[in-house]
Parts: sequence; C-alpha cells; structure tokens
Amino acid sequence: MLSRVRVWLNRTYAENVFFMDQLRRNPSDRAVEIHATHGDPDSPVLAAADTADLEPEGLSPAAYVEYALDQCVRRGIDVFVPRLHQAAIVAHRAEFAAAGTALLAPTPEAVAVFEDKATAYEAVRSVGVPVPPWHRVRTADELLAAVEELEQAGHRACFKPAAGAGGVGFRVITRSPFSLAHLNGFPGPHVQLDLVLDALRRAEEPVDWLVMPRLEQPEVSVDCLTGPDNRVRLAVGRTKNGRRRGFTLDERWLGPARLIAEGFGLHHLSNIQFRMLGDRPVLLDVNTRPAGGLHQLSLCGVNAPWSAVQLALGEDPGVIEPPFLGQDYTVVSGPRPLAPATLPRHRDGAADVLLPAVPAPVQAAQALPL
Repeated sequence: MLSRVRVWLNRTYAENVFFMDQLRRNPSDRAVEIHATHGDPDSPVLAAADTADLEPEGLSPAAYVEYALDQCVRRGIDVFVPRLHQAAIVAHRAEFAAAGTALLAPTPEAVAVFEDKATAYEAVRSVGVPVPPWHRVRTADELLAAVEELEQAGHRACFKPAAGAGGVGFRVITRSPFSLAHLNGFPGPHVQLDLVLDALRRAEEPVDWLVMPRLEQPEVSVDCLTGPDNRVRLAVGRTKNGRRRGFTLDERWLGPARLIAEGFGLHHLSNIQFRMLGDRPVLLDVNTRPAGGLHQLSLCGVNAPWSAVQLALGEDPGVIEPPFLGQDYTVVSGPRPLAPATLPRHRDGAADVLLPAVPAPVQAAQALPL
C-alpha cells in the first residue's frame, strides 16, 4: 500500500483551493494531506488545508528559508510548492532534499531569469521567441520619451513593474484629460499621462517600469509541466477573449512555450502567457509557478497538480495528452468556508487544539477573486 503524500503550499493565491481539491481527487487514489501557511488568517487556503499555520511577518529571504526547512522537518513534508520567496528557496534545494522534501519549482537559474521582465524579454528574444517592443524607465523624462516613441509607431502605451505578478501595477496611458467620463462605471486601468509624469517628478525614489504597447486579445496562457530532464510532459493553452475562455493546442502558442520551458529549465509547473501584437503572438509574461487557473485544465480531463506531484516524487507520468478539449466557459466567483477559529489549526495531532469539523457559517464565507 502506498504511503500518504504530504504537500505544503506556502503563502499562495486563493484560487489554489482548487489545486488542493485536485490533489485529493487524484486518479492514483493516493492519500494526500495538505499543509498550508499564509499571512492572512482568513485566506481560504488555510481553511481548505488539513493543517495550517500563520506565517511570521518580516522575515528576510534567508530567514524564511530557515523557517521553511523547519516546517518541512516538523510537518514531514514530501513535496513543497513555494510561491513566496521562491528564488531563495530553490537556491537551497539540496538542503530541502536532505530533509526529505522535494521542491515543486524550477531551477534557480530559471527563477532568476524570469524574476525581472526586462531580463526575461532579452533572454527569450535571444532564442527566437517574439517579444513586444519595450522600454525600461525609471524617471518621468524616460517615461515620456518611451510613450512618444510607441505612439509615433501607432501603439497605445502601457506600463507595469519590471518585477511583479498578477497584473499588479499595470496601467494604460491616455492623453485624454481627466473628466467625469472617467468617474462613470467601475474604475479601469487607464491613467492620464500628465498625472503619471507629475507623480514621478514628485516621487522621492525612482520607479522600475516597463513601457510597452497595449497588446490585444486573445490572451493565451500555456500551462506547462516540465521534467528535470528539460522535456515538457504537458502543454495546454488556455485562451481568454473578454469573458469567454477556452482551450487550444495550436502550435503558434505551444511551440514557443515549449521552447521557453525546455530551454530555460522551467521544471515542474510554469505558465507562459502570450498576446497579439498586430497579427502575431508575442510573449507577455512567464510565471515560474502554477497558474491560479491551472485547475481549469480539469475541463480537458487533466489533473495537472497531481501529475506535477508525481514528477516531483520521481514517479514520471510520461507525456500527457489531454483526452479532449473542454467547451468554452467563463469564470465566476463562489463562496468557500473560512476557518472558524484562530490558527494554528491541526487535524492530525491529538495534543493540538482541534477545530469543529463543520463548515464555516455562510456569513463567514469569502468569495474568490475573478
């Protein structure tokens, strides 16, 4: 009889409750126990886990590695899926292996390349993957020059942090003066150029932004599972065009994604995003972690989280072909129960304080973000 697998997800996205659900419903019918840590006691991943701890705040990356190693030893973690401080953690892969824990994460070199979007664009362009024109800016004068150059080429300019994830800090530049029209409806990503320039000139510290054309839909996110031998086991594109979502195996998207995943050591789960510049796909971003929407591949008959855990444990699942492509769909939010008491919370230790094994009341439920 196969032993249970103990998996740890550190400070991760709310959507990864679905990642956890898929691990438990794995096709191998193997027992999986999940440990989760987070800085927010109301994170739904804590309530969904079998054991959970609040993470200490203010740790340096080096101190966090020590904390993580201690968690792995004390909790008997077989597979660790790091998001927070991923770069520091993967640099100590051998120490985690000595503690009996496999890291479900890429190589340190891959994480370093893709932590910085400018470095990433330079790297993938060198291997023949198309990237959009871009400018790295730190001052108001550099921003203005970049915007003017893009506009002269017929583009609408936008900017985002050179390092970041999840669309945080993304804005589209407009020259329209601020008016009541900008106060109608919901807030949007557009920001007036004169306001941005004024804010930069008054700022005490320089920014670190990429200025580039506003790329068009469809957006295609290719979820890849890659082995330590640099061979992709799974690649499926998730398409987004407005509210409509779907799936694709079109090599226009999968070919460049495989080239990046295999060429840069993006081992285990990664997510490689493309958008359109005119009539051709160009790279948008590379995430060295599982995407929040990875669970959507279940609509294609694929359990990517479990295949990734198998690979991390040395149980190679081989090349995975989706048995079918699911129909188009959309994404809606829904309630998930929260932990009804203060952490730490444990289900497997008789000496620990156990919480009632009942769902949280409806009024305490938290909707997942779209």
